[in-house]
Amino acid sequence: MLLTDYFRYPKDSTWDLAKQCGVTHGVIRLPETEAFDLTDKSHWQTVYDVFLNDGIRPIIVEPMPNSVHNHIKAGDAIRDESIDKVLKMLPIMRGLGIHTICFNWMAHIGWLRTKSSIPERGGAQVTGFDMQDFKPVPQKISETELWDNYTYFLRAVIPQAEKYEIKLALHPDDPPVPRLGDVSRIMISARNIKKAIYDICPSAMLGITMCQAYYYIMGEDVDRVIRDMADKIFFIHFRNTIGDLTQFRETFHDNGALDMAHLIRLYTELGIDVPIRVDHVPTLVGEDTAVAGYAALGRLFAIGYLKGLLEAAQA
Repeated sequence: MLLTDYFRYPKDSTWDLAKQCGVTHGVIRLPETEAFDLTDKSHWQTVYDVFLNDGIRPIIVEPMPNSVHNHIKAGDAIRDESIDKVLKMLPIMRGLGIHTICFNWMAHIGWLRTKSSIPERGGAQVTGFDMQDFKPVPQKISETELWDNYTYFLRAVIPQAEKYEIKLALHPDDPPVPRLGDVSRIMISARNIKKAIYDICPSAMLGITMCQAYYYIMGEDVDRVIRDMADKIFFIHFRNTIGDLTQFRETFHDNGALDMAHLIRLYTELGIDVPIRVDHVPTLVGEDTAVAGYAALGRLFAIGYLKGLLEAAQA
């Protein structure tokens, strides 16, 4: 497997810390400003060159830019315009050697936590979700609308994804609950995700981001999911957690419900050789972060732990 990390643009301290841990390939979040045009090759080239000149080779885009993705998932008035921009992204990505987009199908509400300062080992802080603390939002969308919008998107994008050999890696819903108020969720079980990638618009370019902790939270047998969908795992989010569907919290990567060493051995035994990155790290003592779960120092332990497991499994 290829060790990567998640990088925001412009540069912050996580770039240097990741490189100091031996990371050379990047999962990048594109600029989310009006000045960045998703359809302009020169804008992509500028961002790509900044990463490359700093020692990081971008290979995955995550997430699909919200400026287009939110409209596509909701199926609103500018859905077609937004899909057209996605189609124009694909040849640019191919030219730069960026081969995968990690996308999700959470309309109106993205990944959600109700707490961001839950005590973990040694006074570190982690994020968590408790359905009792959820505050409803005014938006509404049904399961039927979500499936219809997903089908519409695939039928428009898959032919071009195949033409330019760009992989679409579907991430499960976070949290994987059926509803958040009047906002439905559909990528909430292995059964639904199999339907999403095998049944609606089958393609060699359509697969999953294996975010292992969410399958555990769903109540799925994580080993079985990995074995069943091994051919469709394009990317791995390596994270651990404790709890269940309606109440869970993040943990240090060695301190949750999942046997992380076993999972790395399983991926290796199955021949799953894809990019992998740590996800949702604790905030360590004395650290201040604008995005809980994506602090800089917490990644040091997580990357080192993952790197050791990868080397042990491959020995």
